[in-house]
Amino acid sequence: MSLRIGQGFDAHRFASRLNTDPSPDSGARSAPWGSASSEDQRGSEDRPGGGDGSITPLRTLRLGLLEWPGLPPLDGHSDGDVIAHALVDALAAAAHLGDIGQLFGTGRPEFAGAESVVFLRETVGAVRQAGFTVVNATVQLIGNRPKLATRRKEMEDGIGQMLGAPVSVTATTSDGMGFTGRGEGLAALAVCLLRAGQ
Repeated sequence: MSLRIGQGFDAHRFASRLNTDPSPDSGARSAPWGSASSEDQRGSEDRPGGGDGSITPLRTLRLGLLEWPGLPPLDGHSDGDVIAHALVDALAAAAHLGDIGQLFGTGRPEFAGAESVVFLRETVGAVRQAGFTVVNATVQLIGNRPKLATRRKEMEDGIGQMLGAPVSVTATTSDGMGFTGRGEGLAALAVCLLRAGQ
């Protein structure tokens, strides 16, 4: 039996670059989700304010193919879904298809602002066309928020249906260190196992 393993990584800052619930030992102060300075709103033009100088994001967080209402979006060429992006990289690497930048990068304007479900669906199709079947996948989110516990199964089931294989999602923090520890963004690591044949 021919098996192939692929690893993927992705990281994006929050569009509002908020300091969101850092480690209690970090000494950093936590800013509320709803406020941000306009200079940190890359790629966003006139956003309505809340009357107090705050800026209201036009989008909501997309993570693991799910929407997380009330949380700021991740900045990026598409919806910035680090879990989906890491999985795309892992799948593509295992099937020797390149990486997410080659497949859906900024040189492809048709994917600007796209939901990452499109990237994952097309990558799974390309993996199958290359003669591989997904055996399983695991992905780990690195960041302070959101807390995945209440939606972990929903996320695993949704991604698993798309991959046609079991998916395990875990989460951790970086203990107040680095950009994820400061609450400036999220990162994800993914590993996928493929089997040759359908």
